[in-house]
Amino acid sequence: MSDKSPYERLGVDESASFDEIQEARSRLMQEYAGDRKQVEAIEAAYDSILMERLRLRQEGKIKVPDRIRFPERLAEPPPEFTPAPPKQAPDWLQRLIDTPSRSDILLPAGLFLGSALLSLTAPALALAIGVGLSLYFLNRKERKFGRAFLLTVIGLIVGVVLGLQFGRLLLPQLQQISLSLDSFAALITFFILWLISSFLR
Repeated sequence: MSDKSPYERLGVDESASFDEIQEARSRLMQEYAGDRKQVEAIEAAYDSILMERLRLRQEGKIKVPDRIRFPERLAEPPPEFTPAPPKQAPDWLQRLIDTPSRSDILLPAGLFLGSALLSLTAPALALAIGVGLSLYFLNRKERKFGRAFLLTVIGLIVGVVLGLQFGRLLLPQLQQISLSLDSFAALITFFILWLISSFLR
């Protein structure tokens, strides 16, 4: 085996690629795993081929592929992470929703709470005051009385309908705490009017 060239020892041609040489070395190392002399001969042949290839490369006799010479040129750039823009609400909804300050929330809340307490004795009068408050706070934001009036009427209708529907469902409980159906509907209406006047424009 000593008269064989390193290529013959590994069982590859002189034109074999580096990958083919490594594959042949790995296969032979597994095949002769228990034979120390054979393993040393395989390692010596492999080292000899590597040294010869390095010398030829330095002399310019082996053309090195660009993918090996300049791997940074061919490496794919890391994918750019562009966070998805947050989903925005439709324009009509953005124009309708307001982001109020703390005082824009608390002042109407206090006034609507006072009206709610008044509704325990005079629901109709309290509702009239609540409608006036809602009109005032909505109109104050953008000076659009028509929009303020429309939102207030919608809030009033939704509040009364929901209040009466829930009130009928909770009628036995309301009677136990001496709360009339009209007063309960007014309380729900005040809550909805407060939401509308605080968080809508």
